[in-house]
Amino acid sequence: MTALLKRMHRFGIGRIVGLLLLVGLLALRIWDPGPIEALRQRSFDIYQLMHPRAVRQDLVTVIDIDEKSLRALGQWPWPRTVMAEMLSRIVKQGGTVIGFDVLFPEPDRSSPEVAAETFRGLDNATRERLLRLPGNDAVFADAIRVSKVVLGQSGYRVSGTAPIERPTTQTGIAIIGSDPRPFLVDFPHLLRNLPILDEAAQGQGIFSIIPEQDGTVRRVPVVAVADGTVVPSLSLEMLRVATRSGAILIKSDASGVQSVGVDDLEIPTDGKGRVWIHFSSPNPGRYVSAIDLLQGRVPTDRLVGKMVLIGTSAAGLLDLKVTPVHPALPGVELHAQLLESALTGETLSRPTYTASVEIVLAMLLSLTLVILVPRVNAGILFVLGGATAAITLGVSWFCFSFLDLLIDYTFPLISSLLVYAVLVFTNYVTVSADRYRIRSAFSQYLSPDLVEQLAQSPEKLTLGGEQRVLTVLFSDIRGFTTISELYKDDPKGLTTLINRLFTPLTKDIMERRGTIDKYMGDAIMAFWNAPLDDPRHEMNACEAACAMLDSLKVLNEQRQREADQPVPPLRIGIGLNTGLCAVGNFGSDLHFNYSALGDTVNLASRLEGMTKHYGVPIIIGERTAQAVLTHFAVLEIDHLQVRGKRELERIFTVLGRADVATGRDFAELNERNGMMLTAYRCREWSQALEMILLCRELGKKFGLDDYFELYIQRIRHLIDTPASSS
Repeated sequence: MTALLKRMHRFGIGRIVGLLLLVGLLALRIWDPGPIEALRQRSFDIYQLMHPRAVRQDLVTVIDIDEKSLRALGQWPWPRTVMAEMLSRIVKQGGTVIGFDVLFPEPDRSSPEVAAETFRGLDNATRERLLRLPGNDAVFADAIRVSKVVLGQSGYRVSGTAPIERPTTQTGIAIIGSDPRPFLVDFPHLLRNLPILDEAAQGQGIFSIIPEQDGTVRRVPVVAVADGTVVPSLSLEMLRVATRSGAILIKSDASGVQSVGVDDLEIPTDGKGRVWIHFSSPNPGRYVSAIDLLQGRVPTDRLVGKMVLIGTSAAGLLDLKVTPVHPALPGVELHAQLLESALTGETLSRPTYTASVEIVLAMLLSLTLVILVPRVNAGILFVLGGATAAITLGVSWFCFSFLDLLIDYTFPLISSLLVYAVLVFTNYVTVSADRYRIRSAFSQYLSPDLVEQLAQSPEKLTLGGEQRVLTVLFSDIRGFTTISELYKDDPKGLTTLINRLFTPLTKDIMERRGTIDKYMGDAIMAFWNAPLDDPRHEMNACEAACAMLDSLKVLNEQRQREADQPVPPLRIGIGLNTGLCAVGNFGSDLHFNYSALGDTVNLASRLEGMTKHYGVPIIIGERTAQAVLTHFAVLEIDHLQVRGKRELERIFTVLGRADVATGRDFAELNERNGMMLTAYRCREWSQALEMILLCRELGKKFGLDDYFELYIQRIRHLIDTPASSS
């Protein structure tokens, strides 16, 4: 086992992981789930957008049942006599083969015999004359009979439509190779035209189109199984009629259909008998409005020698398809584009062997990376990878542009990229192991943000600093001397207690983006907005202070539950101040510490020391208070003379978070406290005492008894010792 592990280590963990990943990717490609296929198809869409097939106007024309025609002739379906007139005009103007991308499954409701049976109030003579007139379907059938017409059929998978009798004639199918039916698109049901029309036509073909999973049409079945029979598509049947072929030839093998053909024309297909359409850009020149044809406004040479499709672009008839080149292309144009592609030999092909080519290419690229990545430097590897990607893309593009062959580049590139990423990652993990151990060691002394910054930028480990606005926090245990005396015979117990207290307090600071500067016996110094920017440093500092009081309360409750007798609770004082500081690495060349210096730091320390005097756990400076007024219950408590400044510094305490700040009790207390301070500063002692008495009841809810008692003692002292009149 040890020998095996040594061999694996020499070979490289990265290489082993890369090979395992490659095996998994190859298995995924063989399975070929929907997302893999969708990615491949989207890459082919990009090719079609970049290099569409050249537009042709000399092969196929679409007679369009468009909005203009519907406005002129009324809603669809039109009387079959109108369709007969349309056929006659197409033949007269030189159209060769005519294909209908519409269905006629029901008798014409406007036919004379229908009118004779359904119209009320007709006299017998009129009814008899109507019955003697030829039916509209018969007129249409006569027009079909003297033309080269292919009628469309619709394959569908949902039952519910009454079946129509099968036509007496069926397109002949010749097969070379294995039976293709297991591979073909299968429609359990087939909706046909009226028998009288089918019998008059020279061919029938399905025009059903099945989009891909994303709703885009890229492939059209040219042969399919419908109602248990192999049938051609509308486009393929039109080609058969145009070439006067007796049958359609299907070539297939064990992997599926290879191609279909009529006469000397062979069209490559995928294994399911579908053709990848090589789209040209949408071309209005393919279309002739049906009403223009019927009203004789089409030039006499417009249809000469062309194959003609009759279909609709009207949005209300719901025959719009999403294609790679257009989000809403009329379905009839898909058949037109397929005909053009087949006649010019520009249909796209993706033979069954292409999947094997792509898998082998992916394997070769990935194995090359597995061999080279641990041996060559990043620069050479980057150039090699870029060249490989360029060659892969170039070959794929060449095959599309010049050979009409679809070769997928996405799987080889993505698989090799993933293998490369795994190799780089495992190498990175190996190289970073030592750095991680260094981070772990230094994180015991510095904030995680600072440790990470130093790990990424070692050049910052130099003496010096910068000027930044910081919010500084000092916290100290009250009555620490008394607590120390309780542990004079148990120094280890005192250490355990301090560590037990500092652990949650430190966590409260660091979780709110604070940097621990130092521990000083029973005190903590921390600051915000360095080494990393913190636009909410005042808010985070105040939130940390409140969280520290919450953690202290939890610790006191735990200690009381653990003790057999009452234990004095731990209490802390917290001072916060915001201002400009010098922050950076201070010390000597041999040892230095990331710290902050300046008057702002000194005032924060002084504010912490005054918490005991004012009887509140938190005191903050004026700049901090102004930044957090709307998010914390901030109460002004006094003016403070700061050394080196003439103006007095207003100091505040924090009584709670936003829920307290928006409460009615705090609002009333804040207002009365402000009135008390105003009276006190104006030396209106009786009014100040009166406001204190009103404030004390409200202040009990916030633990302000000592604060108001301080002002009572001050006022009494000032009354007893009035200021000198000099």
